[in-house]
Amino acid sequence: MYKNRKTGLLGIIIIIGILTILVVLTSGNVNKFSKIEGIFNKIVEPFQNGLVYLKNKIAHNDSFFENIDDLKNKNNELEKKNQELKTQLNELQLIKSENEILRQYVNLAEKYPEYTTVGAYIINKNTSNLSETFVINVGTEQGVTVNMPVISNDGLVGYVISSTSNTAKVQPIISAASSISGLTESSRINVLISGQVNSDNELKVYTLQAEDELIVGDTIETSGLGGIYPKGIAIGKIKEIVETKNVTEKYAILESDVDFKNLEYVLVIVQK
Repeated sequence: MYKNRKTGLLGIIIIIGILTILVVLTSGNVNKFSKIEGIFNKIVEPFQNGLVYLKNKIAHNDSFFENIDDLKNKNNELEKKNQELKTQLNELQLIKSENEILRQYVNLAEKYPEYTTVGAYIINKNTSNLSETFVINVGTEQGVTVNMPVISNDGLVGYVISSTSNTAKVQPIISAASSISGLTESSRINVLISGQVNSDNELKVYTLQAEDELIVGDTIETSGLGGIYPKGIAIGKIKEIVETKNVTEKYAILESDVDFKNLEYVLVIVQK
């Protein structure tokens, strides 16, 4: 009985103590709690601001990536337009080139009105020299056959040695295998002209008579003999006289009027 009273008294004391502490805390320390709350807010505030900044930054980055996608699309469109412009430029250049070819053909045809000709341009040649052959873009379908003469705006080029339906192979006069019958302009001497190995535009000229004299600067044209080249087509000018021990072996160097290195357009004489 005594113990129960003692235990009950102790419980009452503990309850009174807890209530007293609560009263003290809820009344006298309100300001302290406010101060603690203020300190807590100051500590937490930077983190809150950081989170807000991060949120805004992420939102901005979303917009940034959208702009990147737009820029990529615009760049692709510009590249496409640029490619279209390049294609148009290439087409214009091709048209310009074709017009130039036509102009060259007209000029050549007007220069040789006495011949029926077919215009052509070179599609294959040895870039180091033209001492062998080159190919032009016309053939039997255009009336071009073997042994037809080939000329340019500057003079004699060579003759056709073979042909297919739409191409022909030409042996130029500077080829070592070439042989032409010529005539000097001033003294009207008949000469024989042959090509040289690895020569761009020089040929050898031999007189048919030992007593015939060649003159430096004299112009030589085709004589019409030999059955391939018609008479009167310019070949070139005598550049140099080469003396030899044997008078009969004396020869001259003839410089062709045709620039074979840069030759592009030619005419094939299909009817003499």
